[in-house]
Amino acid sequence: MSTGFSWFIFIWVFILIGFMSIGGYFMFRKFLKVLPQADGKSKLDWQNHYVEKSRHLWTDESKEFLDQLVSPVPTPFRDIAKHSIAAKIGQVALESNASEVTRDHCVQGYILATPSRDYKSLISFLEKNEIDYSAYKHLLKKA
Repeated sequence: MSTGFSWFIFIWVFILIGFMSIGGYFMFRKFLKVLPQADGKSKLDWQNHYVEKSRHLWTDESKEFLDQLVSPVPTPFRDIAKHSIAAKIGQVALESNASEVTRDHCVQGYILATPSRDYKSLISFLEKNEIDYSAYKHLLKKA
């Protein structure tokens, strides 16, 4: 066997192990989301609950605004991010007994649904698009 071919196989082994590790990490995170919490429902169950319960509150304007909010998310992950953000927005709207999802609900839910490690890009996105988040700056300090 030639030395070049051996190196080729050796490098591909590490590349494949790397890809499988990355995939396994994301699969494990997804697995943790479906484990039941203390109340018997998983995070995904609660997300689905809030999306379904708030479905009638969404207007065309709020749906368009949600699409704008998730636009910076890479395309392969956008549907998942949209679902989790919509669930948090629905939860905020339902808890405030709103008759419809407003722009304020969307901004508040967007901030609450965003992990604190992403606050820097969240703030720059909101400022770039001239979206007023001043009423919710206190939520960004809980990190």
